[in-house]
Amino acid sequence: MPHAEYRILAINPGSTSTKFAVYLNEKPELVKVLRHSDEELAKFKGRPILEQKEFRTELIEAELRAAGFRKADFHAVVGRGGLLPPLTSGTYLVDDTMLEELRLAKRGEHASNLGAVVALSIATHAGVEAYVVDPVSVDEWQAAARISGSALIERSCLLHALNTKAVAKRYAREKARLYESLRMIVVHMGSGISVSAHENGRIIDNNTGEDGPFAADRSGSLPVQQLIKLCFSGKYTQKEMDKQVFGEGGFSSYLGTKDLMEVEKRIDAGDKKAAGVFEAMIYQVAKQIGAMASVLHGKVDAILLTGGMVHSPRVVTHLKSYIEWISPVELYPGEDELQALAEGVLRVLRHEEQPKRLQSMAAGVHV
Repeated sequence: MPHAEYRILAINPGSTSTKFAVYLNEKPELVKVLRHSDEELAKFKGRPILEQKEFRTELIEAELRAAGFRKADFHAVVGRGGLLPPLTSGTYLVDDTMLEELRLAKRGEHASNLGAVVALSIATHAGVEAYVVDPVSVDEWQAAARISGSALIERSCLLHALNTKAVAKRYAREKARLYESLRMIVVHMGSGISVSAHENGRIIDNNTGEDGPFAADRSGSLPVQQLIKLCFSGKYTQKEMDKQVFGEGGFSSYLGTKDLMEVEKRIDAGDKKAAGVFEAMIYQVAKQIGAMASVLHGKVDAILLTGGMVHSPRVVTHLKSYIEWISPVELYPGEDELQALAEGVLRVLRHEEQPKRLQSMAAGVHV
């Protein structure tokens, strides 16, 4: 029996861009990337990210009108989930509780925090519901994953949950298996790298932005005592140190570029330093995959590689040489987060999944 037709507007705000798309069921009818210049964003400098709501909303609505879409055409609007409290995977209704959490920004200011508020603004005028799907704060860890080694600090789960979950479920569909029946390692390789272990339909452990492999602009795990000395050396402020590990770490720190293509060009030109740093990144990713294989007791049905770096044959070839002995490796290059957002809402509209509310779920996450 064919599915009913649902038209969904999906919105993914970034720091200097707003991506959005219109889907008729799974088929994209319109995909746009709106770039925001330094001049446009200058008036918001130093202010809460949510103050950009009207600016971003008006740009999206103007593009929709130009393309011939009316607000009444949409059955739902979905935004990228932001830095919310820990919650389980799923599709969440945007409500007052979520808006208040985003306003308080207890876990930080980030452009993704705009996803829910912009989606709700448009959805309210359209007379439909607004949703977010698998925010970065999805937390399904087992208890042992939370213990850091110091009673002063608990490990905290943040990862590329949206793309990670979407790819895992896509693989399960392709194999005609239930996602909940598979034991997988999903490796998201973009500006940051998330390596996650999936069991019984849950991400039971993963590295976060504070540990694991270094990437394009993130340092990953660092020698702790040396880091402490650097922090108290008087050479850097706290803000500057934050930038050294998240924004100017990884490739940026060693090679002065965040661009993988530029790194590969240097390698091809005989740059030994670039080759060494590249190899070290692959080495660290492979070690993290091995760690997640241990979390799954060595029983791994598949390793899925996804994210922008997976477009690189060099990355894939080098990484496979380390990990193919663990399990079959499947490739899902890129990160189609707009599609993943639309798919999450479709599951709700088709009654395949119940929508969740932040208020009822956030308090009971820890296992």
